[in-house]
Amino acid sequence: MKNEFNEIEVVSSLDGSREKNLFFFPDAGEGQNIPLVVALHTWSPDRFNQMGIIKFCKERNWALLLPEFRGPNLVSNLRAEEACGSHLACQDIIDATEFVQANYSIDKDATFLVGGSGGGHMTLMTSAYKPEMWRGASSWCPITDVALWHKYYGSGNGYAPHMEACCGGAPGDSPEVDYEYSKRSPMSYLTKLAKVNLSVHHGRFDKSVPCIHTINLAVALNALEPDNFFFEILDGGHDFVPERAFAWFDKILDKANDATALTG
Repeated sequence: MKNEFNEIEVVSSLDGSREKNLFFFPDAGEGQNIPLVVALHTWSPDRFNQMGIIKFCKERNWALLLPEFRGPNLVSNLRAEEACGSHLACQDIIDATEFVQANYSIDKDATFLVGGSGGGHMTLMTSAYKPEMWRGASSWCPITDVALWHKYYGSGNGYAPHMEACCGGAPGDSPEVDYEYSKRSPMSYLTKLAKVNLSVHHGRFDKSVPCIHTINLAVALNALEPDNFFFEILDGGHDFVPERAFAWFDKILDKANDATALTG
């Protein structure tokens, strides 16, 4: 499967670093403006994590971009503080998306964002970072409040040390550390998320990221009366269902095509 992707390096517009991405562009897409899906890796892996999504893009003759965005959110990542929802990580995704939009026959009005777990967290962070870029953003079992997630695991247990590596310490260590947890949490960007065509999904039996993360986000977002926000709590666990995400993307484009046909 790896040879179906091209590895591209995109220069960060923030710090000039060369950031790696995987990109699939279908042979039949040449000369057309085709939809693009940007799929984001989960908490611990890298850009190779979501390669299986190529199946759904091939079925539709769509392009697929898999950014690295500073790597896994782990103690072992020497750039951990640059990962996990930092401005650098979000901008890497924007830079890579703009690069392929500029260099391939991509429909800018049909560019979608998707991810689950840590990728669901980054789907929310990146769609809030630049709401106007995405025709739709589909987030699955996301972390919406990093400090709350740290509390769930307890300092020194599970994912907590990795959060501390990304944020410079544990919640409460200092105002500076608390700010890092806040700025890497989607709950801090509600007014921007209210502008996104957004769907969020979470299993009520999720033992990795409790569904209260999505419930809290939904309550707070609904208070802002967003026009395009959908969420659901499913009878499942820590699940990402790309078939459902792509079916929603299809529906968005079908509605657009129907509207175009009606207006001539």
